[in-house]
Amino acid sequence: DVQLVESGGGSVQAGGSLRLSCGASGSIYGDACVGWLRQAPGKEREGVAAIDSDGIASYADSVKGRFAIWQDNAKATVYLEINYLRPEDTAMYYCAAANVPYILAPLSPSAYYYWGQGTQVTVS
Repeated sequence: DVQLVESGGGSVQAGGSLRLSCGASGSIYGDACVGWLRQAPGKEREGVAAIDSDGIASYADSVKGRFAIWQDNAKATVYLEINYLRPEDTAMYYCAAANVPYILAPLSPSAYYYWGQGTQVTVS
């Protein structure tokens, strides 16, 4: 079974940065898609960034130019660098994975099977 564990969240001031990490038990990153999704109170879960098995990244329009996703297969870890944080970025951030090399809609929450517990990001 695959388990995902996020870390790196916290409280920051607007304009600040954070680096989120998603570690996986088991070697799934070699042929899998991984996404970062977030959910703010009272809002639906939305995808912000994803990376496929070729290392190709996808981003939501709201985070392009501010967020960056990459993976370190040797460490079975996917990172999300989030810069120029805004109060509207406040949310619980989840890492999710699917054991397929490509996803047609990589920012769709329904594309993912494995989920972490989330890490909170609060921007003031």
